[in-house]
Amino acid sequence: MAFGTGGRRRGKKSKVHFTKLCNFACCRSSLNDEHSQIGQSGFSRNVHCNDPDNLEQLQLRYRDNYVSTTKYTALNFIPKSLFEQFRRVANIYFLVVACVSFSPLAPFGATSILFPLLVVIGATMAKEGVEDWRRRKQDIEANNRKVQVYGRNQTFEETRWKNLRVGDLVKVYKDEYFPADLFLVSSSYEDGICYVETSNLDGETNLKVKHALDVTASIHDESSFQNFKAVIKCEDPNDDLYAFVGTLCHGRQYPLSVQQILLRDSKLQNTDYIYGVVIFTGHDTKVMQNTTDPPSKRSKIERKMDKIIYILFSTLIMMSSVGSVFFGIETKNDIHDGKLTRWYLGPGNATVFYDPRRASLAAFFHFLTDLMLYQYLIPISLYVSIEVVKVLQTIFINQDQDMYFEETDKPARARTSNLNEELGQVDTILSDKTGTLTCNSMEFVKCSIAGIAYGRGLTEVERALAKKKGGGPPEVGDTSFDAEGSNAELVDTGRSIKGFNFQDERIMNGQWVKQTHSNVIQKFFRVLALCHTAIPDVNQDTGEISYEAESPDEAAFVIAARELGFEFYERTQTSISLHELDRESGKSVDRSYKLLHVLEFSSARKRMSVIVRNPENQLLLLCKGADSVMYERLSKEAQSFKDATLTHVKMYAEAGLRTLIIAYRELSEEEFMSWEEEFLKAQTSVTADRDALVDAVADKIERDLILLGATAVEDKLQKGVPECIEKLANAGIRIWVLTGDKMETAINIGYACSLLRQGMKQIVITLDSPAVNDLENKGNKEAIAKASISSITKQIKEGLSELSSAKESSVSFALIIDGKSLAFALDENLENSFLELAMKCASVICCRSTPKQKALVTRLVKKGKNRTTLAIGDGANDVGMLQEADIGVGISGVEGMQAVMSSDFAIAQFRFLERLLLVHGHWCYRRISMMICYFFYKNITFGFTLFWFEAYASFSGKPAYNDWYMSLYNVFFTSLPVIALGVFDQDVSARFCLKYPLLYQEGVQNILFSWQHILGWMFNGFMCSMIIFFLATNCIKEQSFRKDGKVVDYEILGVLMYTSVVWTVNCQMALSINYFTWIQHFFIWGSITLWYLFLVIYGTISPILSTTAYRVLVETCAPSPFYWMASLLIVVSALLPYFSYKAIQIRFHPMFHEIIQRRRLEGLET
Repeated sequence: MAFGTGGRRRGKKSKVHFTKLCNFACCRSSLNDEHSQIGQSGFSRNVHCNDPDNLEQLQLRYRDNYVSTTKYTALNFIPKSLFEQFRRVANIYFLVVACVSFSPLAPFGATSILFPLLVVIGATMAKEGVEDWRRRKQDIEANNRKVQVYGRNQTFEETRWKNLRVGDLVKVYKDEYFPADLFLVSSSYEDGICYVETSNLDGETNLKVKHALDVTASIHDESSFQNFKAVIKCEDPNDDLYAFVGTLCHGRQYPLSVQQILLRDSKLQNTDYIYGVVIFTGHDTKVMQNTTDPPSKRSKIERKMDKIIYILFSTLIMMSSVGSVFFGIETKNDIHDGKLTRWYLGPGNATVFYDPRRASLAAFFHFLTDLMLYQYLIPISLYVSIEVVKVLQTIFINQDQDMYFEETDKPARARTSNLNEELGQVDTILSDKTGTLTCNSMEFVKCSIAGIAYGRGLTEVERALAKKKGGGPPEVGDTSFDAEGSNAELVDTGRSIKGFNFQDERIMNGQWVKQTHSNVIQKFFRVLALCHTAIPDVNQDTGEISYEAESPDEAAFVIAARELGFEFYERTQTSISLHELDRESGKSVDRSYKLLHVLEFSSARKRMSVIVRNPENQLLLLCKGADSVMYERLSKEAQSFKDATLTHVKMYAEAGLRTLIIAYRELSEEEFMSWEEEFLKAQTSVTADRDALVDAVADKIERDLILLGATAVEDKLQKGVPECIEKLANAGIRIWVLTGDKMETAINIGYACSLLRQGMKQIVITLDSPAVNDLENKGNKEAIAKASISSITKQIKEGLSELSSAKESSVSFALIIDGKSLAFALDENLENSFLELAMKCASVICCRSTPKQKALVTRLVKKGKNRTTLAIGDGANDVGMLQEADIGVGISGVEGMQAVMSSDFAIAQFRFLERLLLVHGHWCYRRISMMICYFFYKNITFGFTLFWFEAYASFSGKPAYNDWYMSLYNVFFTSLPVIALGVFDQDVSARFCLKYPLLYQEGVQNILFSWQHILGWMFNGFMCSMIIFFLATNCIKEQSFRKDGKVVDYEILGVLMYTSVVWTVNCQMALSINYFTWIQHFFIWGSITLWYLFLVIYGTISPILSTTAYRVLVETCAPSPFYWMASLLIVVSALLPYFSYKAIQIRFHPMFHEIIQRRRLEGLET
């Protein structure tokens, strides 16, 4: 319950004794009567208050208050980080190759293998280390904060958080954070209340009231703590932020609830200080118990990449097998009829690796040699390059000004970089409604009083319905609810009031006193002004009153009452005071109502009541609640306008408004005294059925109510929601809304936000039928379940039949299903047919959905069709759905931060989802897809030149290139351009991504990372390798290379082929890039230049180290025109097949982005 500032002016300490106020919420929270379980498993913690050195407690060895959120420690960083790196199959392979490279089997030096492996592993470990060090610094700061603790010399002394122990008595001052989970002993307020902000725990910024037990609330003086000794027996550490079970043994036993618990990392507000006893420390605190790792999510592209790696491993093994077989045959044939055929190789004196007499063994060793030689098929830098690219992509997402919400100062946040490309493949969006599509900022817009409808404003839903019917919007002064048919002009208030958007001249500005039912209107707004738990906050400078309310609805009701003459201005422990417009005199008078009991709203009760005594000494029960529970509690003698009110409520729901019924009754002294005695008895009982007893007693007095009317508040759609949903639908994305609203409300909200569109046919599945209702009235659960399953099965079949009959037409369908039907549709026997029906519809609305159903529906869609799902929500009830979906997007809105903390991406408004998916999602998918394909292309191009050369050299195992050429290929000469591609490339601009949403289907259909596309790139690499090798070897075979007539030797052939490979793969990148920046130019042409610089520098080193590279460029290749002409010929020839294919494909079978590019070039798009 958010009591704000206790009804006092800011800066002044309130003397309100809220603990004297018996309210339903407090008794519910304290009596989950698991208290009977104290001492059993799960409830075994004993805390000796103000006695941390107690021998019994020391033997229990509770954790200290030191907190660590790091993944590593100084001791385990290297082994644990290495373990993380070698969980990847490719890294294990390279490690094995590096180890074997020290043996005679290696075709190259061990150093050239170890270097790139160390660079890749070291870079990743460094990244992990930096991230962990940042967490470490935050831990150090938190652990070294100061707090005052009661010491042995009977005074409070300053100590660090990390030194606190269970049982310590601490003093926390205003605006300080609680250092551990504390039991509230007392506070600066006489009655022991304090105000707490829990935004660090759940994101909710409204203040929550906590109150000490009466037995400890009076302990304030430091000297009095010397004699304070007690034992708390409570639950063991757990992650439930909203419940606590325990007892305080202090003379006798007192039950404890969450109302007496102050959680670590929440902040003390509007209270000078509190005293508390440490219950849970360090990692036992509830906030730390909640810091579990979110479910591990991997993108579909990443999972597919693993399969490609396996294919390349298979190719590597196949190539090695072919090489070893042919090597074995050639080696065996070295001795034929006792004669040496290749005598110049000296096979007679060969080692075991080349012994013709043991050809099979030699072939096996050669197989191992080839496994090392062809390792370049596996891109060693792929993983680290992708990680770097994804991190850079998230920076662009975080800094996108078009997704920054200035009103709340919240930018978009990518909370993980693993799923960037998944944003470009979303097939189905599952969305919450309240706070996600809407603002969760309620406005009082209409009401029905004494059977007469008031309020002339039009809601967004009403405008959408008017548009749907084909007519223009109705006149603003017109209302179908208006029983008196007034067509007067609207009253312009001249000012905007948050929470109040009501316009009706009949009751505004005091005109309600002239109405026929003015007495009912007076009682109606009195209920709104009195039946709540809000606290007024008076600004000392302006005198304006604002309200700290438990919910936006409640604030809207109090504001509406104020604007219509019933201003709530003060609350004490026993009274509520109003400035009222007197019906007789027409003047404002002050009236004070004695507050006796508050029976708070809960999801189970669906109503709230207060019992007050008015100045005329009448006892009144004032009640507001949902129509589903209120109508059955109305008095049969006082239903004169029940039907009219029911009609209005239905029409308000159709207009997308949230409704509550307002009622009251007078109580006699005898009835109240009898009820109160029974209520207090139930409240203080310690039996297991205590909840049920309190519910039953509260229900007894909330009977025979007199109907006053109904309220209607609007939760406005967020800005841009209809346009966003329409754009996403045009992109071919299915959109499901999972809401707790009534079906009528959900349908009309659907029209308002463009989820349901003109011409769209609706398939409605509901159990609201006479047959099922009759069975429910009889209460036969088995018969109800049987009839419900039968009805749902029939409706699903009819829906599928309707879809089949309309298959040839262009009509789109929407599926609407209520919560009861959904429970049966998710049954394992029906879920597949339900999913089939739903996936054939463009939009789906699930009404009256529970949080569990939201998660189950998400799981069904994700696993049933293996399509990418995105869930978006803003509240704690959406967490299951967000974690279940492939991508979870949290809205950082009014309902706190639980959804954001459980999400993969966070945005401030639903409309930003359009840019997140259609722009960043499309770009990231395209970039990552192209990047991976290109990686495999360049490695196949390089790896197969080694294979062709080995075949050319009788499968001798001799590499075509110098050791360091091969080692640096993936690290320096070809890696940077591909990173630039992954970060900067754009097929079309952001404006065209949004203008042509159908472009998004390239990702949904996975066109750029389909097996056809992947194998096409691999084939391109295979072709390039053949062209490079065979052109290089054939053009140099029969002619001199230098002026002195010398022909090409092994070293020059290696340089020529390597130069051709470097030029070819980098120029291939230039052909593939759509959007050039100076960075791409620098990396592409810089990589080629770097190759020549390396040759020059490396060639100057002693030939002992540089071996075949010694001065090979400066003295041999560079002076020869043939080298440059051959390189040009080979590169052009290698690129020609791709260039030709691409030209034909763009001309005759262009992809969608290529059509847009052509239109831009032709000037048809600007």
